[in-house]
Amino acid sequence: MRRGLVHVLAWSLATGAAVTLSWWGVHTVMAGTAYDPPRALPITAADATTQESKPLASSTARATPSRTPSSKPSPTRTPAPSKTPTRTPTPSPTTSGQVKSYDTDGGRVVFDLGKTSATLVSATPAAGWSMQVWKTETWIRVEFASGADRVSVFCTWHDSAPRVEIGNY
Repeated sequence: MRRGLVHVLAWSLATGAAVTLSWWGVHTVMAGTAYDPPRALPITAADATTQESKPLASSTARATPSRTPSSKPSPTRTPAPSKTPTRTPTPSPTTSGQVKSYDTDGGRVVFDLGKTSATLVSATPAAGWSMQVWKTETWIRVEFASGADRVSVFCTWHDSAPRVEIGNY
């Protein structure tokens, strides 16, 4: 009986030490990955009348204060590109194009559209929707999903100036 109790005590101590070490390692790695709090974008006179109830920033990326969002285009259907996932969209300081936002049922996407390329400024899913982002050298795709519903915002610039298409499927 005493021998069994010693084995249970030794196993408990070893398990406790392993769990503590694992938690400490995961905590150390994850501590540096927390999102920064979202920052608000400046509101211009045109934005105050057309977009006052919509969020203007996302915790996943920041726009520079000199940029202003504009209105959304009419939706069109887009083909599905090959999937190359990217985790964190970041704005490029060298792109000095026109910042445009696109509101969909699944969420809001903001692109900085230059003359020969585009940059994802932010993407914010609507309540109840999830989001995934793919980026390559010539296109960016943001897909919002809720159950079987999908909304894709697709920006391409491989053979012309950047253009954005929105597809619901």
